[in-house]
Amino acid sequence: MAASFATLLHVLFLVWFLPATFSLSFFFFKAESISNVSCNEKDKQALLTLKRGLTDHGHVLSSWSDHKDCCIWDGVFCDKKIGRVTELNLNYSRLGGEISGSLLQLEHLNYLDLSNNDFNCTPIPTFLGSMFSLTHLNLSGANFSGLIPHQLGNLSSLRYLSLGSNSDLYVDNLRWMSGLSAIQFLDLTSADLHREVDWLQIMSKFPSLSELYLHNCHLDSLNPSLGFVNFTSLRVLFLSGNHFNHEIPNWFSNLSTSLLRLSLDGSSLKGNILPSIFNLEKLEYLSLYINMLTGQIPETLGQLKHLTYLDLGYNSLNGPIPSSFGNLSRITTLYLDQNQLNGTIPKSLGLLSKLEMLYVGKNSLTGTVDERHFQKLSKLKNLYMSETHLFFNVNSNWVPPFQLYYASMSSINIGPNFPSWLQSQKSLSILDMSMSGISGKAPGWFWNWASNITYINLSNNHLECDVSDIFLSSTVKLLNIANNSFYGSISTFLCQKKIRKNKLVVLDVSNNLLSGELSHCWKYWQSLIHLNLGSNNLVGRIPYSMGALVNLQSLRLQNNSIYGDIPSSLKMCSNLRLIDMGDNHLSIIPLWIGEMTNLLVLRLRSSEFKGYIPQQICQLSSLRVVDLANNSLSGSIPNCLKNISAMALPDSYDISFFSMSFLYSNIYEYYLENVQLVPKGKEMEYKENLKLVRLIDLSSNNLSGSIPIEISDLSELCFLNLSRNHLMGKIPEKIGSMKELESVDLSRNHLSGEIPPSMSNLTFLSLLDLSYNNLSGRIPSSTQLQSFDAFRYIGNPQLCGDPLPKNCTIEEQSLNISPIGSVKDDSKNSNFYIGVGVGFTTGFWAICGALFFNRTWRHAYFRFANEIKDWIYVAAMIKMNSLEKLRAYLGK
Repeated sequence: MAASFATLLHVLFLVWFLPATFSLSFFFFKAESISNVSCNEKDKQALLTLKRGLTDHGHVLSSWSDHKDCCIWDGVFCDKKIGRVTELNLNYSRLGGEISGSLLQLEHLNYLDLSNNDFNCTPIPTFLGSMFSLTHLNLSGANFSGLIPHQLGNLSSLRYLSLGSNSDLYVDNLRWMSGLSAIQFLDLTSADLHREVDWLQIMSKFPSLSELYLHNCHLDSLNPSLGFVNFTSLRVLFLSGNHFNHEIPNWFSNLSTSLLRLSLDGSSLKGNILPSIFNLEKLEYLSLYINMLTGQIPETLGQLKHLTYLDLGYNSLNGPIPSSFGNLSRITTLYLDQNQLNGTIPKSLGLLSKLEMLYVGKNSLTGTVDERHFQKLSKLKNLYMSETHLFFNVNSNWVPPFQLYYASMSSINIGPNFPSWLQSQKSLSILDMSMSGISGKAPGWFWNWASNITYINLSNNHLECDVSDIFLSSTVKLLNIANNSFYGSISTFLCQKKIRKNKLVVLDVSNNLLSGELSHCWKYWQSLIHLNLGSNNLVGRIPYSMGALVNLQSLRLQNNSIYGDIPSSLKMCSNLRLIDMGDNHLSIIPLWIGEMTNLLVLRLRSSEFKGYIPQQICQLSSLRVVDLANNSLSGSIPNCLKNISAMALPDSYDISFFSMSFLYSNIYEYYLENVQLVPKGKEMEYKENLKLVRLIDLSSNNLSGSIPIEISDLSELCFLNLSRNHLMGKIPEKIGSMKELESVDLSRNHLSGEIPPSMSNLTFLSLLDLSYNNLSGRIPSSTQLQSFDAFRYIGNPQLCGDPLPKNCTIEEQSLNISPIGSVKDDSKNSNFYIGVGVGFTTGFWAICGALFFNRTWRHAYFRFANEIKDWIYVAAMIKMNSLEKLRAYLGK
């Protein structure tokens, strides 16, 4: 019985299993056949036509072969059921060339992405407006230009349109956009929309619009008069980089139910931050930096409980930081820097447990910052408190709850003791505690701890340390310990084995107490770009081995006791842009200086240079500053100075060198070059404004000869000082064409002649000194020249006119008869004198010739002359007799 039952079950199983197996086999066979549907031949040929028109620098289209299924080509996606191409994603493919109209044959294409390629400023193809199945079109960053085609308004199914970050796209109007009824994402960044004044009303009519990006679109109004704007679905609104030039409009409060992200930075907004903007209770991201906002930050900002990012930096906001900021429990990023905020930092900020970035620097904040301000800031990574009046006062055994990556605490009061809490920071990469009042000896642990830091700036403190204690690993890129009391041998520091693997880019140890001779260990410092050893007690010669610093752009050895020649090996440092060897004891300016064609600044003043100024200096076409003052240079001024095109032409050179930026995780730190110059008789330090200076200072030398007339071609020159030399001749007549001149000092030379009338054209002139020369004539009349004190002209006995007390005689005035501001033309004067000479000669020989050849005329002429002589004699004798009689009468 059991056996028969088992047999029955087996039969029933087979009855069920065989049909089931057949059904499953049929299903999988059908599924496999569907999944293996090959690319539609029409679509394939359309894509191959597209390929033929494109340039493929990245070889992305190498898989597009007629022998392969187009559905497996790179960037191509198909509908597996019907084998038709639905997506074409070719972004970041280094494509260019022409986009073929064959794309119209891809009837099922709904996704087209050609972004971040280079189509060489060609227009956006108008036929794209006929690809009605498109729902996603991305042409951003692809170097298109011209008018955005109105035909795109026909794409009624389009949900995503990105045309941002192209070259010169523009619109004549936006009315064509009314057809984009399904649009949800719209990016027109960098397109010029200024011709459409009703852009806001048009954009607000899209019922499904969720994200709108209009950065840098030349928009000039947010229509603040509108009371209501109907952005019913808008979640993201980015309008940065426009020119609104008015207050934040009230209609932003209408977006309270939807808006999550709002960016209005760099848009020239002014006035107060309206409290109504804080009705945006769902707001997570708010950026208003780089505007002209004034007034106080409203306390109501603390109501934005969802806020994670807030940037109010680079405005003119004043008043205190609201204590309500302590309610922003989700905030991760808070930028309040570069304002006029005052008062103390509220302790409530210490409750922001999710805060990662806190920027309050460059304000007028005062008071003490202590441990309570950081109580719960366990996630803090970036702290920027520089250039405030804060006093950082924590216990010496304080262990912060955070691990900083970036600490900028320059120009606040941290000292006098060295901050021991730094030792607990294991992730720090950027440390700036310059000008923070720290004094005394650096602790023994510091340099080993600092070996993992990339950027170290401890300048302008009162630190004492033997430089041989400094340890630099390959991590450190910048070490700035200038203006302290570091001491020891420079050679010991440079040659110690423990720092031979350094990758230092900037080394600034200027204004310390370093001593000894420069070493020969420069082969270990070949990463250096900026080197400043100035204002120490260094002696000896410049070693030949410094030529190994082939990456060097700035070499500063000023104010030491270095002597001898400048080694020719420095020619190998062909990237040098700044050389400052002033205030030393050097010999001659080398002829090879003309090979340093990248040089921008050459400062060799007060270094006992002798010999001539080499003509080769004129080969330095990029030179902006030539300071050779207070040496013993002789000979003439090179007459080829006009070849220094940086002083003759507007800016055409990359001057970013003057400030070197270091970028770490989107954080910029800068090293600024600074040079001491004497532009107007007083020594000044130039930093940020060094790039604006054009200066020639050859004063206090033994130069002779005349001022080259070619110097007038240096139309961009700002400061010219040739004083205290032995220059002769005239001031160049066309000096007035140097319209940028702010200072001219030609005093204490042997210059002669008149002051050129063209000098009255120098409207920027704020210092002029022509004293103690041999100038003559009237001082040209102009508001500018008469504004200087008389002592700027004294020592020129033949000079007259205001502001000198000496008035001009008629003869002296006639010397300066040219109109104000005109330049005398020597050729015209020469023609005048030649004409007078010819006229005199012709008249003389016409009369004398007639008397010589005609006897009657000759006898008559001499008879007339004798009669005149007799008449004069008789008249004179009668007059004398009368005077004698008068004298005798008065004597009685």
